Amino acid sequence: MQQVLLAVDIGGSSGRVVAGKFDGRQVALEEVYRFENGGSAANDRMYWDMLRQWDHIVTGLSAANEKYGASIVSLGLDTWGVDFGLLGKNDELISNPFHYRDPQLDGILEWGFERVSREEIFSQTGLQFMEINSLFQLLALQRRESPILDFAEHLLMIPDLFNWLLTGEKANEFTNATTTQLLNPKTGEWALSLMEKFGLPAGILGEIALPGTKLGKLRCSVAKEIGNSEIEVVLPGTHDTASAVMAVPSTQLLSNQPNWCYISSGTWSLMGVEVADPIINDRCLELNFTNEGGVGGSVRVLKNITGLWIVQQCRQAWSEAGQEYSWGELVDLASASKPLQSFIDPDHGSFGNPESMPQAIRQFCSETGQPVPETPGETIRCALESLALKYQSVLGMLESLTGGAIEIVHVVGGGTQNKLLCQMTADACQRPVIAGPMEATAIGNLLVQLIANRAVASVAEAREIVSNSFTSDTFTPDTSYDWNEAAERFAGILG
Repeated sequence: MQQVLLAVDIGGSSGRVVAGKFDGRQVALEEVYRFENGGSAANDRMYWDMLRQWDHIVTGLSAANEKYGASIVSLGLDTWGVDFGLLGKNDELISNPFHYRDPQLDGILEWGFERVSREEIFSQTGLQFMEINSLFQLLALQRRESPILDFAEHLLMIPDLFNWLLTGEKANEFTNATTTQLLNPKTGEWALSLMEKFGLPAGILGEIALPGTKLGKLRCSVAKEIGNSEIEVVLPGTHDTASAVMAVPSTQLLSNQPNWCYISSGTWSLMGVEVADPIINDRCLELNFTNEGGVGGSVRVLKNITGLWIVQQCRQAWSEAGQEYSWGELVDLASASKPLQSFIDPDHGSFGNPESMPQAIRQFCSETGQPVPETPGETIRCALESLALKYQSVLGMLESLTGGAIEIVHVVGGGTQNKLLCQMTADACQRPVIAGPMEATAIGNLLVQLIANRAVASVAEAREIVSNSFTSDTFTPDTSYDWNEAAERFAGILG
């Protein structure tokens, strides 16, 4: 009987349950269940609907069990980073977790720096400064004098929370813990002194568990509902980017001067390198890069970039106005539009969660003295070219941090489907782009389970399986347009 592994992979806009079948050389995927995800606005706040997501998880696992039953060996669950739930007395969930786009985070960085300096925070955590980081979410609760913190006894990141619901075990998985800005990447331990300086309850942080840890079998109640009591829950890299990078088909051994970088491309673009040791110095602080934990003892030095969120929100705005476009239609319209006319800074605050993304783009271009995109094609082209130029800028920063030359850009995740963006990335970066696998996060999740189950010996062997199992597309730089001149204009916009 062939063994089946399950990956529960939940992103900001959708989630799915994926079955993986391994024959010793290749892994084959089957999507068993998919559901929509997103924030819920109420009372001028933004939340995640945990119970709705939990219902989908149980429904997906039940569907997988109906199909594969006793063949299922284990499951792993991954989500996005930074967001968390708080448990109080008797393990009561105190509130629906807040969404990283919650308005309470406006201005929280400056409020925090008034209490502890940017330099000191970075020296202890090595993390890119973003209002969405868990530290600043806690500070936002503190600033509001929220009673939630008074009752909190355990902080569990979103995947930790779901794993607790699955097994009854409370564990803070390492890769997601590194997104909090509460963990010291040099020691692998919580930065408790930083918590104390901010007056935050350090006791809410629990034991850190590494990817590959086996949490145990399903709770009796969950096993009964799903119809299977033998499934073991294994911790993958529960931060989806950690799992995605695990699935990059690179053959280079872990080093501090890698010849490749990655872009985990989806709602967010996470661009970085995989290195053996964290980079925590003044240059890294100046460039606002982050040191996040990876699988197999690696460190992911990266920058978090607003990704296809901008395109997603444009599509939604047009849909609400009665203009329906498929993803393919938007790419076609962008391809037919005049190149390199106008650019935006994808990470500008105005694109965080505007009422109308197309209007936000038009306003940015107008205020910066550029031609204003008018049509959907011009708007999408502007967004995609701006992303490609942002990648080019970050590539240069990565080379300055590692001191080595990056020769290849690996793109994984849903963004691999956008071949126009992949080609633009190759053109802007003047590097070959290898796009694939698309399902990198689910694949990386499954590969860690295989290592934990002793079916695969190492990360290097796991990456060989990726190359054996999935195809990729290579995009070579095209010199038809002057991307160097465009990069100069883009740099002027960034300031």
